[in-house]
Amino acid sequence: MKIIEILPELDIGGVERHVIDLSNELVKRGHEIVVISAGGKMQCQLSQKVGHIKMSVQKKNPLTGWFCAIKIAKLAKDCGYQLIHAHSRVPAWIARWASNMAGIPYVVTAHVDFGNKSRWIYSPYRDAARVICVSEAVREGMKNCFYDNTEVVLNGLNEPEVRWHEDNLKDPVKFLFVGRLSPVKGLHDVLNALPVEGAWTLDVLGDGPMREELEKLTEERGLCGKIFFHGYSDKADSFMAHSSCLLFPSYTEGMPLTLARAVQIGIPVIASDISSVREMAGGKEGLLKPGDLVLWREAITDFIANRRVKLSIPTSSVPTLDRMVDKDEEIYKEVMRGFEYR
Repeated sequence: MKIIEILPELDIGGVERHVIDLSNELVKRGHEIVVISAGGKMQCQLSQKVGHIKMSVQKKNPLTGWFCAIKIAKLAKDCGYQLIHAHSRVPAWIARWASNMAGIPYVVTAHVDFGNKSRWIYSPYRDAARVICVSEAVREGMKNCFYDNTEVVLNGLNEPEVRWHEDNLKDPVKFLFVGRLSPVKGLHDVLNALPVEGAWTLDVLGDGPMREELEKLTEERGLCGKIFFHGYSDKADSFMAHSSCLLFPSYTEGMPLTLARAVQIGIPVIASDISSVREMAGGKEGLLKPGDLVLWREAITDFIANRRVKLSIPTSSVPTLDRMVDKDEEIYKEVMRGFEYR
C-alpha cells in the first residue's frame, strides 16, 4: 500500500510518537509511506525509509490549508498514493479537500476528546471513510460530533529495552514528569502540591508554553535545588527506569502514551482520575481527582514516607505496536476496497 500520513508537526507529543511508530512499522512491512508535517525535533526518529515532506499543515488558515491540499492531491496523483490518513483537526480538513481532488479515500485518527464540540469543525471526521479513536473514552466523548464510522484502535507501543527496579526507591525519592508543559497536563498542580522539605527531587522532561511560568513558580516556592527542567528529551524510557515514581496529573488525555510506557517499564505511578486512565486501570481505585491539591499533596507525601502507591495498572492494558498496526492495516485495506467498489 502507498499511504500519506498528515499531522501538524513532529515536535513533541503523543500524536507525534504515534505517527512515527506507525509509519516506521508500516515501512518495515513493505508499505510506502510519506509523512507530511511542519517538521520538528522528533522528525529524526522517522525511519530513513519513510519519506517526509515539510508543509504548513499546522496553520489554522483555510487558504494555507487549501494550497497544502492542492499539493498533496498532486503528489497522490503523480506518485500513485492510495489513501490519506490525517491526525488532528487541521490535517483532517486538508485530507478531505485533497481526497476530493485526488479521488482517493481518507481516514482520520481522533487522538483526544476535544473541548470544542462544534459539529461544523468536525465535518471532515464525519465525511471520512473511517474515524479511528485511540480509546473508548475518546469515542464516547466525541459521539455527538462523529457519525457511526468510528472504530477504536488503542495506541500500541513496542517493548521497552529497560525495566524499573525497586532499588530506585532509595533516598532521595526521584519523581518524574514527562509531557508537554501546558495547562491540561497539570504540572502546575504538582509544583504546588510538592512539600518544600524532604529528601526528593523532580525531573521534568518536556517543553511548552508554560515553561517560563512553571520555572517561576518553582523559584517562588523555593524548590530550585529540587526541580530540574530538562526540556525535550528522547531518553524518557531511561529516566523512567531510574526514577522512583512517575507523576501523571493530566486533566484530559485521549490514550495516555506516557502512562502506558510507565506501565510497561514498571515504575510506580500517581495518576489523575480521568476517563482514559480509568479505562486503562479498569476502575477508579488509586486515582486522584485532577487539580485537587489536598489529595495530590497527601499522595506525594505518603510516597515519600512509605515508597508505595495505591494504583495498579495491568501491563495487559497496553497493546503491542504490532497489534495496533495490524488493525490499522486492516482498516486501510477495508477502506480502499470499499472505495474501489463504490
